[in-house]
Amino acid sequence: MPQPLDLAVAGNGTIAALIDPNARVSWLCWPRLDGDPVFCALMDGTSPEHGFADIDLLHRTESVQRYRRNTAVVETELADRDGNRLMVIDTVPRFRRRGRMFRPPMLVRRIQPLAGRPRIRVRIRPRFGWGAETPSIRTGSNHISYRGPAEDMRVTTDAPVGFIAHETAFALDRPLSLIIATGESLTEAPGPLAREFEEETTTYWHEWVRLLNVPFEWQDAVIRAAIALKLCAHDDTGAIVAALTTSIPEAPDTIRNWDYRFCWLRDAFFTVEALNRLGVTRTMEKFICYLAGAVLGDSGVPLRPVYPIVPDGPMLEDEAPALAGFLGHRPVRVGNAAVDQQQNDAWGSVILAAVQMFFDERLPHPGDTMLFHQLEPLAAAAAKAALTPDAGIWEYRGRNRIHTFSAAMCWAAVDRMARVARRVGLDEEATRLKARAVPIRDEILRRAWSEPERAFVESLDGEGLDAALLLMPEIGIITPSDPRFIATVEAIQRHLARDGLLLRYSAPDDFGAPDTAFLVCSFWLVDALHDIGREEEARALFERILGLRNHVGLLSEDVDPRTGQLWGNYPQTYSQVGLILSAMRLSRSWEEGFWRAW
Repeated sequence: MPQPLDLAVAGNGTIAALIDPNARVSWLCWPRLDGDPVFCALMDGTSPEHGFADIDLLHRTESVQRYRRNTAVVETELADRDGNRLMVIDTVPRFRRRGRMFRPPMLVRRIQPLAGRPRIRVRIRPRFGWGAETPSIRTGSNHISYRGPAEDMRVTTDAPVGFIAHETAFALDRPLSLIIATGESLTEAPGPLAREFEEETTTYWHEWVRLLNVPFEWQDAVIRAAIALKLCAHDDTGAIVAALTTSIPEAPDTIRNWDYRFCWLRDAFFTVEALNRLGVTRTMEKFICYLAGAVLGDSGVPLRPVYPIVPDGPMLEDEAPALAGFLGHRPVRVGNAAVDQQQNDAWGSVILAAVQMFFDERLPHPGDTMLFHQLEPLAAAAAKAALTPDAGIWEYRGRNRIHTFSAAMCWAAVDRMARVARRVGLDEEATRLKARAVPIRDEILRRAWSEPERAFVESLDGEGLDAALLLMPEIGIITPSDPRFIATVEAIQRHLARDGLLLRYSAPDDFGAPDTAFLVCSFWLVDALHDIGREEEARALFERILGLRNHVGLLSEDVDPRTGQLWGNYPQTYSQVGLILSAMRLSRSWEEGFWRAW
């Protein structure tokens, strides 16, 4: 169904533009993923006057938006009441040039007439300072400059500059190009350059996709989710943002509006895991380099759950009062106070993200004893933190408990480091770490089980359920065939399912009781159902979740189970990860589906 989060994403690992079905760029942070949103209309109410770039087709009657197959190039076809048609092609350049990856902060828009003489207005209305500052505008012979207090934006074009500057309607009788970039001048003609960047970027994505180890079934969905994850990885530092937006609320009429343009260690681990399963190991390698600079280099500094994409950058949570909010839902937040929380699962997230480095023979520079010794203090810290209170995976702001998921991730940190030690030939360390891991596991399983509830519960010696318990077999702390886990799956379905989709938890938190389903939790349920032998039920639920994707196949964080409307920041890495991992778990093998199709 049409909905507010029908947005396509064009990006390159430096910036990302969110484009609606009418070819309006309504969100673009500048000059990188966590920057000032110079196009911020998405966060400025229902009828914003500024903060966008669009191609306004007069008397428009229809639009069709799609991705160019297996790319991040967006094609939007518009038609008017008289049958005139045009296509807007949006490319954020990414390809190898002069021996290195070319990924500038640049959006290339090509406007291609398809039928008749459509009349258009080109409107480019950036804002600076989180919507508070109107740029000064200067025109040149082939460009328009928009100057803000800290950043500049320059639009180079082969369209009449005066028509753009004054938003004059004109007939489109030839292809036009708009190259939105930094203040540097371009020496090449914009038309040929735009076509070259579009073609080279298309080739890059085709080559990237052809190397994916996709499942036999649901290939299109998996490829689209994988490209979305790639767009959330910041190439320059290796950080992986949880989403490309801030402050899309988790539900209507709530202040659960958070800034997700930062690198959560937990979310990044899940992203690395999904891409590794697809054979994309370079994201893991870059993320480990990021960790070495942002996390492992801070000897003696407590591990934070979330980091800016450039280590030591600002994360202080504040509000942007000039913006009216997504569909009018204030506040619009900048920064995230979760940076100051204690989330003990972070230790496990770092180590689990790095483990494949030690076992993957394809890597040119696999993990060695040096990397082991960098990670070993994290395992020691995890062992110490395992049975202590924290804010948990759901980042409660008003209470701390010994959360089962956090404790299990701490155990996993110690357990995996024991395996790594054995792998690199450090047998004494392996024995010592294993001896430390075993009693932690035993105590978690003993104290997390509740006889009254006949299930594992969300905190040790506590009560109540949360969907993260479905990950216990994934973490490795219990087998899916264990009757206690099967009972926990059934209890979670009874208590957390709403119209078949899962809440994270049902108990009221700092902001009341949640009422939208957290999409990745339903994917976790798909995996759990498959693992306990309820295959048909798992496949049916997976197909239902696929039906909730927007018009270009992407998911946000949350969904209203009753209406199917997407809520929460977008595109959410968690949700794309869940799609990929569930598809790979459920799919028939290539041998079953193709080679032995009988």
